[in-house]
Amino acid sequence: MYFRLTDSIALRSWKFVPRAYYVKNDPYAKALTQEKFDLMLRCDGEHDISPDELTESLERRGLIAKCVRGEHISEWSRHKIYSHRYFPKMNFMMTGKCNYNCLHCFNAADNAPLMTEWSYEDALDLLDQARGCGIHAFTVTGGEPMLHPRFMDIVRAIYDRDMFIEELNTNGFFITQGILDEFVKIGCKPLIKISFDGIGCHDRMRGSKGAEERTLAAMELCIKNGFRVMSQTQVHRQDLDALIPTARLLNDMGVSTLRLIRTTEAPRWEKNAPHSCLSFEEYYAAMLDFMSEYKDSGMTMDVMAWQFMHACPESRSYTLDAVRCKSGEYKPTDPICKGNRGMIGVTSRGNILPCLQMSGYFEENGIHMGDLHKTPLRDLLTDGEYMRTVCANLHKRRKNSPRCAACGYFKYCNGGCPALGGLYAPEKLDLFGSDVTKCLFYENGWYERSVKAMSGWNNLSQISEFENG
Repeated sequence: MYFRLTDSIALRSWKFVPRAYYVKNDPYAKALTQEKFDLMLRCDGEHDISPDELTESLERRGLIAKCVRGEHISEWSRHKIYSHRYFPKMNFMMTGKCNYNCLHCFNAADNAPLMTEWSYEDALDLLDQARGCGIHAFTVTGGEPMLHPRFMDIVRAIYDRDMFIEELNTNGFFITQGILDEFVKIGCKPLIKISFDGIGCHDRMRGSKGAEERTLAAMELCIKNGFRVMSQTQVHRQDLDALIPTARLLNDMGVSTLRLIRTTEAPRWEKNAPHSCLSFEEYYAAMLDFMSEYKDSGMTMDVMAWQFMHACPESRSYTLDAVRCKSGEYKPTDPICKGNRGMIGVTSRGNILPCLQMSGYFEENGIHMGDLHKTPLRDLLTDGEYMRTVCANLHKRRKNSPRCAACGYFKYCNGGCPALGGLYAPEKLDLFGSDVTKCLFYENGWYERSVKAMSGWNNLSQISEFENG
């Protein structure tokens, strides 16, 4: 009997991840045992395979299917071997240009508009390189990515290469019915993350009269067409009173997730709105007040309070961002940041970074970890400063930070967010330094306060030592 991999399955091997497979439109590869991998390698329409319990199991899971001899698998499904380490995703800033000039833009080192962007030809070359490195999924961002003159051509090119867009970050200005129809036609169904800075606050933050009305209309159009929408909403001193009314509006519209983001001390924001940032203690307090009111409001939209809490009303559960490892789960060989370890950040200038949210700081300080216009992606994923940064493990971080080494909370927070560690470290941009915001969380009782405030909901980040006193 003959079998083939189904069209949605592709076999892959990387350094340290020798046996894995991708599922179409699922960003992360899944590991296989040697036995399953060997069998799936033979499921190519040419090998005569005797059915057994294992083939039946793989067939039930939709990984393989019976076929006639000579019914070959697609080129995408064929086993690919990569000499470098596993990176499944790319955060691609296709342009730095934007039709708005937002007061808080983290991409900018000053108030000058960003003018850099990928040419169409260079973007296609980057996509070819990404495919050649086994990258499967993209977050497309900017600037405003839809302002790129070849935006839809680049989107099509991603799908022509059997990759897909997991998330689209946009201000919503250029979203039309025609664009959404084209997305559907090519099978592009990303989470659309639209920046919306609150009722009565959005126009000022975006520097454009009427931006609020246009943004809400774009959200409604996406939802009407069956796209999931996340609202990305800034939190600072000037908009706290608008948060609950904004959440109510977005919930009633059908927005799936509200992401509240503390407006950070980005170079441009510090110039435009000095002293507007909440301290982290103030931010934690504001988010806890918000969550306490939200959980009893009857609203059903998920809420992600950046670096603090993710609440899911449907399951009446929540997770705490400061708890990266629950009791007994700490592994010193885990990467410092799993997000950075899995997603390559690419700026509109062609620089490769561990975290695009740090692009303005890196630019201001002249820090570069690799230029894709000069060095092939494969080489940057093989050796160099970028790889040393994103592949560093928790053991190295603890060794590098005396504060973390002496702290009993490290096994839970893992040193926190490396970007925040770099931002608030005594030596700026030390990405191996301790994230003092997580020190505040544990040392000042925010874990206990959060559990008390969310009483009646299931804490999925439960630390038994805290719960047991």
